[in-house]
Amino acid sequence: MSPRKFVLFDIDGTLLRASGSGKAATERAMREVFGTVGRLAEYRFSGKTDWFTLLHLLTPEGFTEAEVEAALVDYDLALARHMSEIMKDYRIHALPGAHELVRALQARPDVVIGILTGNMPQMAAIKLRAAGFDPGDFAVAVYGSEAPMRRQLVPLAIDRAEQYCGLRFTPADVIIIGDTPDDIDCAHSIGAKAIAVATGMQSRAELEQHPPVTVLDDLADTRAVLALILDDAHQNLRI
Repeated sequence: MSPRKFVLFDIDGTLLRASGSGKAATERAMREVFGTVGRLAEYRFSGKTDWFTLLHLLTPEGFTEAEVEAALVDYDLALARHMSEIMKDYRIHALPGAHELVRALQARPDVVIGILTGNMPQMAAIKLRAAGFDPGDFAVAVYGSEAPMRRQLVPLAIDRAEQYCGLRFTPADVIIIGDTPDDIDCAHSIGAKAIAVATGMQSRAELEQHPPVTVLDDLADTRAVLALILDDAHQNLRI
């Protein structure tokens, strides 16, 4: 059976919770690579790419966009090193139903799964492994080092999925699962189905303000989530 659905998962707040480890590693890596963290203490990462975060924090400090972009590779390496050093002090764990849903989708030949994350590449892999996921189980991935705006990652992900499968995916074939309005916007940007989970920083009520979207308390009911993924209809549901 050929794949007929392409499911993209966000990481933080959707598949796992990193309990502040990412921000702590970011502070250390930014000081090492850029010598400053700007107004990091009051910054909310939720839904943003790491590239956007660096631009937001560093351009007021006098860095140009070109300088930030040129430092992304070094920043990725520094961030991964600091995360590896400090993660033992934090609880990084999978969110309810995440493992079960990923396994259920992996078992289906009609579904391809991928990652759409604002994290830098090495940081994404570290977090996934720490929460018990194998990054290799996701056929494709797009990262926060590949575009400043999250919605810009969506065409990259679809292109990689099509190359992986040798098939075309229409917007109706794509499902994006995340915990922020930015994840919902990614789906809306191409007319894909948006499934939001209230396991991150945004409440259910906040997520429901961005229709069309199906909002879930979590991913614990594997059967129900599978039914939503495999159904082509765009709906506003409360389950």
